[in-house]
Amino acid sequence: MATMPSELVMRHRLTVDDYHRMAASGILGSDDRVELIAGEVLDMSPIGSLHAALVAAMSEYLGRLAAGRATVWSQNPIRLGDSSEPQPDITLVRPRPDFYAAAHPGPTNTLLIVEVAESSLAYDLGVKVPLYACHNIPEVWVIDAATRTTYRFREPRPDGYAKQDTITAAEPLACLALPGEPKSLATILPLR
Repeated sequence: MATMPSELVMRHRLTVDDYHRMAASGILGSDDRVELIAGEVLDMSPIGSLHAALVAAMSEYLGRLAAGRATVWSQNPIRLGDSSEPQPDITLVRPRPDFYAAAHPGPTNTLLIVEVAESSLAYDLGVKVPLYACHNIPEVWVIDAATRTTYRFREPRPDGYAKQDTITAAEPLACLALPGEPKSLATILPLR
């Protein structure tokens, strides 16, 4: 079978509303691990035990730091414009009495995004971080689960983040939105 060159293939881009209609009509089920990125429905990586442990430990740690100041939004969608609705591992959002029952948080509600990468490091760094920068997310952490290295991004610009740091598991990991005594990943979830 002959294939068309990729530059000739036209893609049908979905909106967030299209994506929600697909879920409401049963095309996408509650067990489907997908997210909408730049108009395309993409499969998400399976969650391994180390990934789950890091998300749980970071959620608990950030929850203690954020008490009364922010809400930890764990593995839930955020709306980025009309064509993207990713599901970051952890999002720190501004508190609201309704806990965003009326609509998912958007960029103006978002203080920090944390992505934990067990098998998705290149995707998180190459696709999701630039998407977050384009939508003016003030701070993003991508944690490499295998090494516990955190890639921290601050000062978003349309072409990426102006500040990028690499933080080892032993170094303290501070969040701009939550001033206080930062802890290292090795302290939050000790290495095996």
